[in-house]
Amino acid sequence: MESQLQMSGLPRQEQFSGCLIGQCLGDALGFRVEGHSEKVCRDYVTNELRFKNFKENFSFPFPFGQYTDDSQLARELLKSYVVLGGKFDESNYARRIADIFTEKRIVGRGKSTEAAALRLAQGVPWQEAGSKPPAAGNGSAMRAGPIGLFFFDNPQKLIRAAYNQGRITHQDTRCSAGSIAIAGAVALALRDAKINPESFLLDLSKWTHKVDSSFPIYLEDLINWLPLPPEEAVKFISKAGMTQDLNKWPGISPFVVSSVLWSLYSFLKTPDDYWETICTAIAVGGDVDTTAAMAGAISGAHMGLGAIPLDLAKKLNDRGTWGFTELVELADKCYELICKSRQTGQK
Repeated sequence: MESQLQMSGLPRQEQFSGCLIGQCLGDALGFRVEGHSEKVCRDYVTNELRFKNFKENFSFPFPFGQYTDDSQLARELLKSYVVLGGKFDESNYARRIADIFTEKRIVGRGKSTEAAALRLAQGVPWQEAGSKPPAAGNGSAMRAGPIGLFFFDNPQKLIRAAYNQGRITHQDTRCSAGSIAIAGAVALALRDAKINPESFLLDLSKWTHKVDSSFPIYLEDLINWLPLPPEEAVKFISKAGMTQDLNKWPGISPFVVSSVLWSLYSFLKTPDDYWETICTAIAVGGDVDTTAAMAGAISGAHMGLGAIPLDLAKKLNDRGTWGFTELVELADKCYELICKSRQTGQK
């Protein structure tokens, strides 16, 4: 099957900013109910999200719009690329991961990612710092969206970069495959053509197979789960590939296979509706800041910034810094570098 990435032409600039803002907003919205039950999250979606009317949460320690490590690390990945003039460099990105943890700027840290960051800070090379199997959380996949922006038309470079950025913190091949799946989904979603879920998932299956033999099977299973309503689909997706006890998590756990699959399901159910995608990602409970972040990055890349509620997006912040304006400027700089590289014949 010919890859959808072989289509000619550049994406629109607002698709790049849509990807980053879409991730950050999904993350911030899910963060308010992260780790809660399906009932709590469903009520939140029904009574607050669908009306875009949010109640004061006095137990929540951050103002509305705070995003978490998912988006902080995706932002740092974009910053690394821009600072280096349009180059992805694993060592530079690894240093940024180490710095944001050691400087205590991280919000909502994952244990495996934190452990790897501390090893990086101690001087362990990035190729060796990643947490070893069976640690298979979604820490590498949650931040992989920008790789899809950098290499949207070059699957080989996308696969290699997504694999390398993932193993900085996670060495399990399922984590590498999850990183490729999210980066690849962003790349495919950038195309203006109507999304074909089956070919979309088959492309991702083909690419993830380069690094892991099990992940592609679940991506192909997702083709059959897509017609199911969310309350039925989650029964299959939440258990997909499960080889460890994560029963303490309601809904979708931080396990890389199930969380990536749920993010893809949420997008592919409503590929032309950012808000509905976010509602689906959050309503089932569990690690919903991450599922909404990944689904939001893909949806924002497909629909562009104009499809995202700007009144809410303009409240994004990272403890008073890196708000909407700065994030859009960062995405725009990335777009300019991509355009320049394509004009000079580089990919």
